[in-house]
Amino acid sequence: MPYLTLLRHGESQWNLENRFTGWVDVDLTLKGEAEAARAGTTLSTIPFDVVFTSVLTRAIRTADIALHEAGRTAIPIFRSEALNERHYGDLQGLNKAETAEKFGADQVHTWRRSYDVAPPNGESLKDTRTRVLPYFDTEIAPRLRNGENVLIVAHGNSLRSLIMLLENLSSEAILTVEIPTGVPITYELDRDLHIVSKTIHAPTP
Repeated sequence: MPYLTLLRHGESQWNLENRFTGWVDVDLTLKGEAEAARAGTTLSTIPFDVVFTSVLTRAIRTADIALHEAGRTAIPIFRSEALNERHYGDLQGLNKAETAEKFGADQVHTWRRSYDVAPPNGESLKDTRTRVLPYFDTEIAPRLRNGENVLIVAHGNSLRSLIMLLENLSSEAILTVEIPTGVPITYELDRDLHIVSKTIHAPTP
């Protein structure tokens, strides 16, 4: 049975600065690099056959660091904008606390945590899911059905889109799902891509 591991990138500079990042190409912090390395050590026992990432630096570098630590640097890697983070539109680059002061905490909460309400000129989680799932269906799912072990290194909202699919979560339930930076989630799947087991590789305190 194949394994699918989802890994959110390590902490980025704008994660640290509490900014809306979206599609802005921000690099990892030193903590983010350490998170990626720890994830790679954790995943060293899984024989991945292929890796998929977004086209953003923080995901690409997380994958590179993790694969190096896992000793699996010869694996084919595919990158796609389809796996990019949710586009936050006019909020990108803004500090989240300052944005709440400007637009009101309730409005910002709605933009961040509703399923289908997008910020100005940006994407909702529903919009993000609409671009993530066709890519998963055409490029990733066939490999899993073929028995290949897959690693996806992406972002909070693109990965939530996949978790919503895999775990058959409602549009309300997915809003409570939090994905920490640098913490791998591994699903053992059957050939119909139903979950056999799920492991969250949380770091040891």
